[in-house]
Amino acid sequence: MFTSLSCEHSTERKASRALLGSIWAMIGWKPSLAKQATPEPGEETVVQEEASSVKPRHVLCFLGKDRDLTRLSEAASKAIDDFAAGFSVDEDYSQAEPDDRMSRSFDVCWDRVEPDAWSAADEKAVADHQSVLYVLGPSMAQADTVKAAMMALRLIERMIDAGAVAVKGESAGIEHGLDRWRELIRQGAEAQKAGDLLAEQRIGRLAFAKRPLSARGYLESVGFHLVGLPEVYVPETSGSEREVVAIIDAVADEIAGRGLERTLKARGASLSFDSTYNVDEFKFNPYGIVKLAE
Repeated sequence: MFTSLSCEHSTERKASRALLGSIWAMIGWKPSLAKQATPEPGEETVVQEEASSVKPRHVLCFLGKDRDLTRLSEAASKAIDDFAAGFSVDEDYSQAEPDDRMSRSFDVCWDRVEPDAWSAADEKAVADHQSVLYVLGPSMAQADTVKAAMMALRLIERMIDAGAVAVKGESAGIEHGLDRWRELIRQGAEAQKAGDLLAEQRIGRLAFAKRPLSARGYLESVGFHLVGLPEVYVPETSGSEREVVAIIDAVADEIAGRGLERTLKARGASLSFDSTYNVDEFKFNPYGIVKLAE
């Protein structure tokens, strides 16, 4: 369906920075310019030390078809009371009117990896939306990330049932069509029922992380911190985009199943904190980056 799966970091940033500025303010973080140069000696160590205090969180964006937030807001509040403790409805940046930035923002955030991840009807729903509701997740310790991802999927299910016409995970800039969200929700529920934590983590990663982004000779993931994993960067020369995506996913599964140190050794990879995001950006991964060698 698509000639290219990847989106360059520069394109993604230009399309989303105005919108993200509002969200940064909403969650109390400030935007900063990404580092593009190789860090000075000792700089990466400082970043690693600062990273230890960073706790990821979900920021979910729901688009409504009516100029009235009551139904969506009440559905979110009920879900929070029922099972999503720690999540909260944002009252400051949600709005009962269209946001003209949404079409462009969603355009760069659609998942281009899963076949038929969205449809023309999903695109039209974004273009025709009449309201926007943000729901904020709690700041998460690494051990709590998978549980929170499953909560977020259940909350998304409630919101779709309540009339949300489009859903985006702002923390990594990822969007699926409603049918794809429903499938991820179903898979997450099955994994929870089976008590399969590795499956829960993988489904959470597919739901809330984006890949591949292209920057500095790598195809990269963003958002793996939302399920407690480091990002994975694979050299662009490692194969086609689909082949590299398969490598990214395989490495993430290996880290989850075998552990970080064993995966680094088996893959001849390194752990780095030389991120294209600074520590005060919510796409920054405090667990680092696994970089595969060329």
